[in-house]
Amino acid sequence: MTDGTAGWLPLSAGERSVAIEVLVHGPLSRTELARRLGLSAGSLTRLTKPLIESGLLVEVPEADAPAESRQGRPSQPLDVVADSGFFLGFKITEDMVYGVVTTLRSHIVARHDRPLTTHDPAEVADVLARMTAELATGHPRLAGIGIGVGGFVQDRAVVGESPFLLWRDVPLADLVEQRTGLPVVVENDVAALVEAETWFGAGRGLERFVVLTIGAGLGYGLVLGGRRVPFAEEDRGFGRHWIVDSNGPLTPDGRRGSAVSLLTIPSIRYQIRAATGGDRTYDEILALAAAGDPMPVRVVDEAARALGTLVAQISNFVMPQKILLAGEGVGLMDVAGKTVEETIREHRHPLAAPVGLETKVSDFHDWARGAAVLAIKVLVLGSAEA
Repeated sequence: MTDGTAGWLPLSAGERSVAIEVLVHGPLSRTELARRLGLSAGSLTRLTKPLIESGLLVEVPEADAPAESRQGRPSQPLDVVADSGFFLGFKITEDMVYGVVTTLRSHIVARHDRPLTTHDPAEVADVLARMTAELATGHPRLAGIGIGVGGFVQDRAVVGESPFLLWRDVPLADLVEQRTGLPVVVENDVAALVEAETWFGAGRGLERFVVLTIGAGLGYGLVLGGRRVPFAEEDRGFGRHWIVDSNGPLTPDGRRGSAVSLLTIPSIRYQIRAATGGDRTYDEILALAAAGDPMPVRVVDEAARALGTLVAQISNFVMPQKILLAGEGVGLMDVAGKTVEETIREHRHPLAAPVGLETKVSDFHDWARGAAVLAIKVLVLGSAEA
């Protein structure tokens, strides 16, 4: 397997700006591209020439461009060559590895999953290498690998701490690079998902955007000025110390009444098990609540109020244009969405602008796609910024 990015790198800061603008918003005419970036026609020509010569950008028929790009003098818009290279994205959970192959524009063209029967770092790297080899048979122009892991990641290479995998200081990027020959980027899984949604999803084109994920844990990502804001707690268990109901339940993970104690799937299952003695899946609990079973109704209602409080507090302080709810726990909105919305209104000023709340039913392939987007950002565009 060879590194398909070799002909694209390195990009100057100006070339990177052009490439990102076309990648995220293209195809774009040169006039529109120059306007967006505040460049003269001459400067734009100088910056786009090496991008076209390297095969990263291409001129496309004018009919393929959006209407705003066709105003004025006819010209051939620029677009990325989406299939000039393919990228692998992996999401590692406690018991599975989810893999996808994406184009340069993050479109998923293949999926491949494998159970994870060990947490030994070398053996996990072996699993990723075998999955890479299998996916490479159908997509030989693999340009790089992105890996998303729940936990603290250093320098996009070393898993400093992962509570789900019981890892400390694992050089995962090196382990996988040695086995595949491909460049590897490792990142906290929530951070990777936020990057993907900022460039290609719900946050595209927004200045102030928040991602809130509900699942085995809670994840939070903040985008300001179109860029993700890194912060320490995103890698180390967001929500354990964010108290949303001081009289709320005490669970094994998170302080009493914390967002984690009220909202995460393990905490909700724990509350039902402690109250009834029976072990229920998250989906079963939601179904029982929807059917009116008293104990699930109480637990789900408390979770919904916690979520509404959390969303309202975020909105009050950050004033985002949109909040995206994602993760495997967003089924809560289907059962108790009305309670969430009522709670949001209760905790906001009557004249406050409505919260732009979007719910995305996502699976672990979306998280894997996020990791692939990180690979595109870092390996192709040479951007080390968060």
